[in-house]
Amino acid sequence: MRKLIVATSNPGKLQEMQEYLIGLNWELSLKPPEIDVEETGKTFLENAILKASQVAKALGEWAIADDSGLVVEALNGAPGLYSARYGDNDQARIERVLKELGNTHNRQAKFVCAIAMAKPNGSIALQTEGICQGEILKQPQGVQGFGYDPIFYVPRYQQTFAQMTPTLKRDISHRGQAFSLLLPQLSQL
Repeated sequence: MRKLIVATSNPGKLQEMQEYLIGLNWELSLKPPEIDVEETGKTFLENAILKASQVAKALGEWAIADDSGLVVEALNGAPGLYSARYGDNDQARIERVLKELGNTHNRQAKFVCAIAMAKPNGSIALQTEGICQGEILKQPQGVQGFGYDPIFYVPRYQQTFAQMTPTLKRDISHRGQAFSLLLPQLSQL
């Protein structure tokens, strides 16, 4: 089994990636907390590449990273790269998006997830991006998930991410889309 460092200190992110990579010959572990990568990229993909590359080089191991966020059309793409820092907590972030949108009729939004995987020398072996289209509701609905899930509505399924079963969300989400593109490539490494 080959070692793969997940370029995050978040155990929840490690568990999530393990679920997508079940059955593949990779043993995942978290990056050490002392390795801190500044996200200076201008896109989700640039940030994922930075994190994967720098962690791989620092440890001399394969590394995988993702960067993701909510992009709201009427807010000129905000919160975008700043999705996790758009407020002090999930509730504050949701309230800010709803306040900034107000009664705007254009509620189009998308979740974007970029994934990059780096070789032990830091060169990028794989990269992909997944997108889930949706819209922002005026009021939160559902109790599953985290972050913006209660206000992100997927018309095709007539549910918010927070109303979906974890399995459905995993399959159709931006992260699920990105991993479905990545897995065939990953199995060939």
